[in-house]
Amino acid sequence: MNNCYKGERLLCVEGVLVKNNFNCAFFLVYGAHNRDAKIQVWEELSYMTGLCQVPSCYMGDFNEIVRVDERQGTDVLPRSAEEFKGWIQDMHLVDLPLTDRRFTWFRGRSCSRIDRALVSLEWLEEFPKTQIRGGPRGLSYHCPVIVEDMKQKGGPRPFRSLHSWFTHEDFLIMVKEEWRGLGEIQFTDKLKALTIPLRGWHKANFGDMDNKIMKFEEEIKKIDDLVSNGVYDGTMEARRKELVICCERWYVRKEIRWKQMSRSQQAKEMDKNTRYFHNIASESSPTVGFRDGLVGRIEQEKSVTLEALPTMEEIREAVWDCESSKSLGCDGYNMNFIKSV
Repeated sequence: MNNCYKGERLLCVEGVLVKNNFNCAFFLVYGAHNRDAKIQVWEELSYMTGLCQVPSCYMGDFNEIVRVDERQGTDVLPRSAEEFKGWIQDMHLVDLPLTDRRFTWFRGRSCSRIDRALVSLEWLEEFPKTQIRGGPRGLSYHCPVIVEDMKQKGGPRPFRSLHSWFTHEDFLIMVKEEWRGLGEIQFTDKLKALTIPLRGWHKANFGDMDNKIMKFEEEIKKIDDLVSNGVYDGTMEARRKELVICCERWYVRKEIRWKQMSRSQQAKEMDKNTRYFHNIASESSPTVGFRDGLVGRIEQEKSVTLEALPTMEEIREAVWDCESSKSLGCDGYNMNFIKSV
């Protein structure tokens, strides 16, 4: 065990799994009961994730559902559940499916799935077949959650575009060359094919970031040791300055990467488009054609406007209005990548 962090409702243990020398962190969570306290727990988890900066597994009683079928007799998600889903998305976590039962908490006729395990994408890269099952409940209201690795390596690793790539002077040049080389195929197929050279480029240029930083720091220390022993010349000082610049560049790249991985404010800043349009559609205002609870026929001129295809400028404005860290979907490309290339 390297580090241990303790909060009011969570415990974080960071260390190395000896069997495969895997540096990681386990977060044990005991969820709060009211919405404000839940948000505070999620913010604290985000903060501690930033301190650890290693692949992580979050386990325990989160006291929250993410789908209506996770609570018996529920057909609408509460506000706190929607916010919890947003936090999971913004932290880029995977909610592991429960393999052997629907619910983990029982009290009388009430039952819910509020006990769960969430893992980071880096965790799944190391353990791609991680799954969870419930243990015997016994006298408790809760079933224990058991995380298992099925030890079946292989298969594609999750792809994700990184903000830090754009700090490399050759990145955009490489992307444009690879894009042209893919020829005239469907846009989505092109994006999928582009992941292959991007993975190779990432491995060659950004692989083992900590080791790169360590080598620069060691070289800087060697020069400092020589200076301490009275050995100094202009060439040595120029070499040290060059090493410091390179080392600082990698510090920045590492900071950008972990800022992307752990953003504690994202849950507060995420878009509210769904709720906004739902509220607009629900208003009984004559200006939008509602009459006695029924939708009236709109004018022909408005109908033509609504059915018109969006212009390229309108599409561009819609894309640029999206928050840059948001991902379009399971392809792994976030909006920052789409805007920049």
